[in-house]
Amino acid sequence: MDTKSKKNNWLSRISPDYQVILGALLLGFIVLALRIYNILWMSMLTFESIITILVVVILLILAGKIYYQVTPGTGKHNSVVPIYLQLLRRYLSVWQTFFINGQMTFKFVTLFVLTAIAGTCIWIMVNNPYSYELVVPYLVLYLFIVIPYLLNKLRQLIEIVRSTREIAQGNIQSAISVQGKGTLPKLAGYINNMKSGYQDALENQMKSERLKTELVSNVSHDLKTPLTSIINYVDLLKKEELPSDKTRSYVEILDRKALRLKALIEDLFEVSKMTSGTVELDIQYVDVATLLTQAIAEVSSNFGDESVAVREKIANPHIYAHLDGNRIWRVFENLIGNAKKYALPGTRIYIYLDESESDVHFKIQNTSSYEIDFAADELFERFKRADESRHTEGSGLGLAIVKSIVELHGGNISIEVNGDQFNVKLDLPKTRL
Repeated sequence: MDTKSKKNNWLSRISPDYQVILGALLLGFIVLALRIYNILWMSMLTFESIITILVVVILLILAGKIYYQVTPGTGKHNSVVPIYLQLLRRYLSVWQTFFINGQMTFKFVTLFVLTAIAGTCIWIMVNNPYSYELVVPYLVLYLFIVIPYLLNKLRQLIEIVRSTREIAQGNIQSAISVQGKGTLPKLAGYINNMKSGYQDALENQMKSERLKTELVSNVSHDLKTPLTSIINYVDLLKKEELPSDKTRSYVEILDRKALRLKALIEDLFEVSKMTSGTVELDIQYVDVATLLTQAIAEVSSNFGDESVAVREKIANPHIYAHLDGNRIWRVFENLIGNAKKYALPGTRIYIYLDESESDVHFKIQNTSSYEIDFAADELFERFKRADESRHTEGSGLGLAIVKSIVELHGGNISIEVNGDQFNVKLDLPKTRL
């Protein structure tokens, strides 16, 4: 083992407390030698200050070690230097907060200095009665400028505390009316913004709870109606001998209601799968214009009602994009079917298809036969329908399914209601994200 290693082992066996004491003594002897032999010029004040600091450090370490040795319940510490360093870091962190905001620090220091000068002036007045002419003007300025400023800040602080207490007690409509510039008005603004955010979150939660309640009520109604009809007609068929024409009529009703119930349940499972994110898209290079043309023809033949005419305007005969053709067909089918179902008889449905460099743009517009007296975006919720009386046989899941499919493709969909005009717009990316 070399000399350097022996030296390091020797130092490591000494407690950090004694290392600091030895270092302070060594530094003290060096400063004393420099002072005695005048090797480095040093004033008496500087010399005394350095020696005083070193003595205070040594005394603090010794006092700390004695305190932890003789005081019960404090535990035994091998070293008190880390404790002092931790206290020093905490002390510096307190001052550090003042330097985060330079403007606040400047104001604090300025008020401290002005107040100290005012105290000095009062002391001079008490001890020297002939100094009134020198100190009174400053005290008057301090009384009419600094004191009102401090009182205004105190008033702002009291207002913030009072309003915050009201907000904490549940009065979220209360606002902190602290105006002006500075730290306290900023704090009031931050609290007001937090209150507004909390209020918005509360309103969204209440809306969500209302929609959940409506969901349970609507799905119960929509499932119960065809099921009740099926049960009643089956009961009629079992109870009595019916003529063949009446039996055939009942069977047709049963078939229609059963198919409606089947479609409703399939839609419910479909939208549940999509919202859970378990659906995988079969992306292919498809002709969106051809899909739309076929969907228009299919829906028109299914409805067989010419009281509502369809007018389409497709910008290009072929518009290609990387999409899941089957699901985009479902989107067009649902939107066109809804438009025909809820359109005012004798009106027209307008369908537009266009493209940009990166997106396919689709829009469908119709005149609604029902008054929409709620937020249009709520139609995207499950079982929400424009026909609140639920006279039509829609499942209320069409737009929810459409929204899920569009979002799975990375697209956007929106609803606009202008009077009786009902518009649905969607943008689909041409390439998969």
